[in-house]
Amino acid sequence: MNMKRSGICAWGVAIAALAAVLPLSPVQAQSAEQDALKPTLNDGYDTPDALRFDWPAFTIGTGQYEDGPTGLTVFRFNRKVLAAVDVRGGGPGTVNTEYLGIGYPFPELDSVVFSGGSWYGLEAVTAVNTALKDEGYRGGNWDNVGLTVGSIIYDFGGRRLNEIYPDKRLAQAALKAAVPGVFPRGAYGAGRSAVSGSIFGCNAHSGQGGAFRQVGDLKIAAFTVVNALGVVTDRDGRTAACYPDKTWPAGFRTRDILAGTPDSGKPGWTGVDPSSEKKNTTISLIVVNQKMEPWELKRLAIQVHTSMARGIQPFQTEFDGDVLYAVSTAEYEPADDKRIGLLDIGTITSEVMWDAILSAVPPQPQAAFEAPPHRATDAAALRKVAGRYRFSALAELELKVEDGRLLGQAVGERRVFGIPKEAAVEIIPTETGDYVVPGRYPTVLRFDARGGLTINPGRWQQHGRKRGDR
Repeated sequence: MNMKRSGICAWGVAIAALAAVLPLSPVQAQSAEQDALKPTLNDGYDTPDALRFDWPAFTIGTGQYEDGPTGLTVFRFNRKVLAAVDVRGGGPGTVNTEYLGIGYPFPELDSVVFSGGSWYGLEAVTAVNTALKDEGYRGGNWDNVGLTVGSIIYDFGGRRLNEIYPDKRLAQAALKAAVPGVFPRGAYGAGRSAVSGSIFGCNAHSGQGGAFRQVGDLKIAAFTVVNALGVVTDRDGRTAACYPDKTWPAGFRTRDILAGTPDSGKPGWTGVDPSSEKKNTTISLIVVNQKMEPWELKRLAIQVHTSMARGIQPFQTEFDGDVLYAVSTAEYEPADDKRIGLLDIGTITSEVMWDAILSAVPPQPQAAFEAPPHRATDAAALRKVAGRYRFSALAELELKVEDGRLLGQAVGERRVFGIPKEAAVEIIPTETGDYVVPGRYPTVLRFDARGGLTINPGRWQQHGRKRGDR
């Protein structure tokens, strides 16, 4: 026997055994968590709210990691198209927009990708482009190189208890799943964990929106992921979604909130929530079938992007990364006397985009400022749910019983929604069987018999497990 080789093998076995029992670092835990994720593809395509339209020139696919939740949206054109871009926000995250900005008069664009995951999500854009080559659709010849552009939104922070991001695997799966004529609206795809109105502490759930209009043979589609610092506003000036402070006046409108910046002078008005996160973005795409020149597409992008300030107030701030792509499929080449002019196309498309913005708003879970009716709960039942619950390498929650009350405190790197790190707060049992933390934003806890804890059950739920339970 080769003793030297045997010794090396023995050391290898020992090191492997030691690694098996040592706890994973937060970075290792995040990597392992990411690799084990199960993709959800084309979620919401069969819902009544999904946009349906007849336009086979491009396909749409979405991918989501529900454990985030986070996701992405892929638009693939069936031939190279002409495109322009308008970048306005103070913090954009993009791929290949500089090239589009040159304005070459050649159709070169293959696909557009919107993704969550902040700048980490840009991996999804290049992943779609390499997939076009890997499947043989594009290659290495100078006139057949694939071109994919894309942008990201910030969907980390307090809105979820992990840092899962859309990756290469998810992007390429969504590309393969893409189909024509369907676009899910609300908390799907890249808008899976979008929020809006953070500038005023509204922190409303948001999503992706879409709208379509046909005028004669002219087709126009608008798509947007609304993760805006500003508030979504309808055509009557009403705030479409917001978790207001309890001191705000009843029936407030967007203009009231804007007038209250920084101090409206109204009794009891609290104005801006200083704890709101300031990383936001609205990323958008408009598609027209009429053939257009590069300068026309650029002007269309600018006009429509500017018009979006009606539906999102304020818009294009220093803390937003707003980007709009404009695409012409050039399928429709009308005679001069039947051609709809750029001004009219811009006006129509601006209205279509406002429809898209409003359609991005999903139903909002209710919050409870005041404690709901209590459920009589004995100390034994409270002790049964007490313990430490782990949601990710970044978030853990400690629950304990004191003086017949259930108290909760975040003990990981970050707070757990309405449960802070600085001090314990009471977790109140309700008549529904759930527990709540009263406050401006929803914090609902639901325990199961297997040691699991779900916070805010429903579309944006977060799952944790009690330490020591399997």
